[in-house]
Amino acid sequence: MPRQARIDAPNALHHIIVRGIERRKIFHDARDRNSFLERLGSILLETSTSCYAWALLPNHFHLCLRTGTHPIATVMRRLLTGYAVTFNRRHRRHGHLFQNRYKSILCQKDRYLLELVRYIHLNPLRTHVVKDIKELDSYPYVGHSVILKKKKNGWQDVEYVLALFGSKKAAARRQYRAYVEEGIAQGRRPDLVGGGLVRSLGGWEKIKALRKKDIRLKGDERILGDTDFVLAVLEKTEERLERKYELEAQGVNLDDVAQRAAFLFGIEPNEIYISGKQPSLVGARSLFCYWAVRELGISATALARELKLSQPAVSISVKRGEKIARDKHFDLLLR
Repeated sequence: MPRQARIDAPNALHHIIVRGIERRKIFHDARDRNSFLERLGSILLETSTSCYAWALLPNHFHLCLRTGTHPIATVMRRLLTGYAVTFNRRHRRHGHLFQNRYKSILCQKDRYLLELVRYIHLNPLRTHVVKDIKELDSYPYVGHSVILKKKKNGWQDVEYVLALFGSKKAAARRQYRAYVEEGIAQGRRPDLVGGGLVRSLGGWEKIKALRKKDIRLKGDERILGDTDFVLAVLEKTEERLERKYELEAQGVNLDDVAQRAAFLFGIEPNEIYISGKQPSLVGARSLFCYWAVRELGISATALARELKLSQPAVSISVKRGEKIARDKHFDLLLR
């Protein structure tokens, strides 16, 4: 049976789980872990990807990420490929480091964010990497210690998580810490990492009870959320696929995108590739970047080479172009 496509969307929340091939170690020591975190932080900042929770274990790691200017698949490809090359070179090994396909679960943020943060941050304690909650508080390879201000990094979104516990940071940290400690008794949470409807509802017993009442619910192994959320995500995914096929059927390419963006701002297509800060140029270039990246699937790195810009500059243009398209109701295809 073919693998299902990964699901992603702007601002989507993901629980990412990556394991070493044959469950072998992917982190041997602090140098490996620090190298990984440095790479992770750099990529998250470049792609405006928010990270709410993370934990490094000897043979796997967990991340809780929110999609920024780049798809999560792009973020993970850069992270895993770059780290694997560095790890193999350092340890004089060859071949794959990670399992062929990492697990990516799109989650209903309002309902599951805090549970995911707690679940991920308790991983070192559940796997006996640390012996108790006090040791976890200062363990450097989990986001929990950063939220408690025991460790620092510049890429974890601590403010967002703390705001869910209160407006005053000191009190919010105390409430967060108490919330995490309460979760220790829960043990492992298969409902947060298992499959589809079973995971979303919390087990087969709840599903059986609903079936006795003749209640039918929609589930998908790639999604953690209630029925309405699952259906909404799948509907949007279908719309994006239909859009992609429509563009492919019409043979739309980068030149077509440039012509359309230039026409809407009253400039020549070649001017998009020329540096300038006139409002019409900036607007057309931003719209061009947005459609090229989001509609045609061209990477921001490749587009940066075409435009002779930096990759972060293209990412900013994509975000600006998205707002322009939304506010002005611009569409790549003529209607």
